Amino acid sequence: MTGGRVTAHGGRGPVRFGPCAPESGLPALPELAAVCAAAAGDTEPQPPGGGPVLREAASGYWSRRGLRSVPGDIAAAPGAQPLLFALLAAYDGDVLMPRPCPAWWTPQARLLGRPAYHVPTPAECGGVPDPYALLETVRRVRAEGGRPRVLLLSVPDDPTGTVAPPELVREACEAAVGEGLEIISDETWRDTLHRSGAVLFSPAGVWPDEVTVVCDTVGALTPDSWPMAVARFPATASGAARRARTVDILTALGAVVAGPVASAAAHALDEPAYVTARAREAAALYARTGAAAHRAVLGCGALCRPPEAGRHLYADLAPLRDRLAVLGVTDSMELENHLSERLGVPVPGGHRFGDELGALRVRLSTGALLGATPRERLETLTAQTPLELPHVARALAHLEAAFAELG
Repeated sequence: MTGGRVTAHGGRGPVRFGPCAPESGLPALPELAAVCAAAAGDTEPQPPGGGPVLREAASGYWSRRGLRSVPGDIAAAPGAQPLLFALLAAYDGDVLMPRPCPAWWTPQARLLGRPAYHVPTPAECGGVPDPYALLETVRRVRAEGGRPRVLLLSVPDDPTGTVAPPELVREACEAAVGEGLEIISDETWRDTLHRSGAVLFSPAGVWPDEVTVVCDTVGALTPDSWPMAVARFPATASGAARRARTVDILTALGAVVAGPVASAAAHALDEPAYVTARAREAAALYARTGAAAHRAVLGCGALCRPPEAGRHLYADLAPLRDRLAVLGVTDSMELENHLSERLGVPVPGGHRFGDELGALRVRLSTGALLGATPRERLETLTAQTPLELPHVARALAHLEAAFAELG
């Protein structure tokens, strides 16, 4: 598993260091690059919250997925992180989120001075809290004088790569709405589902007045280096007020989407045939590499839920605790350092995602399995049997050897 970037761990702290989203490992589509380049000479800045063309494209994207939208429901920002920051700042109250959760969620709440409470997820998936644990947490927080207001969800999840089943999403959202919570559903990975024909259950389809949906286009539509995210607000008076407040905060931050990126993202959100074809091909490739990485993890005796979306999986090495202790690895920070050095790519530990430091969990990204150069990665994408390509086979063997050493 060679290639990628190694993040030096000297001097970094458990809060300051925040791992990026799993990289796609794929080169930009030439057609999208051409759209971006053609807009490079446009000196008219995008307005805060996104221009009309971008918001029209985003509303069409969600409408095609059963979430009817108009441009007035949409706000855009240069990436999911500034967008979520502005969203959370537009609320008043405490934030609840699943454990584990995306690495950047908790720091956003803390930066705003908002208490953040992690709620355990069920055994079968991540991204959505156990409904009973959610109710218990809400009531406990209120009994202690807190004001729980917002629940964050990620139905197709980072870090676990799982997809929460519809019945769990429904029960968790019913519990949240019954307790008066607003819901923010991060659906960045919705177009990376591994199973062909699978349909994502979005809570906004059932609770349109209580759910704001967020999507970062780097999940499936645009390259990692083109940050652009959009939010779809409820079509209500309170939703309009929250959108206006969010745009005010984005304005104060100067968080405006770059013009060329906005043009390319709008084109991608319109979903021409070559964009949807790339998304399908990439999802199929991530399904194959994810399954291979999953086999490597299970082969050493570790635990791991099968990845169902995205380009990542979440391994639990607790069954190997005694063997790891011999290697000087007793917590997730030491496990992160060990595997990052052994594999040559960042392997963030579970403490980055809200898990306890003593839990021996890590997130593995599969993007580095695709190759070390754009040419190799494109070859991997178009191959009939990508796992048999020499550079992919070498990367997989490297991953398998690293985990076999721990078994």
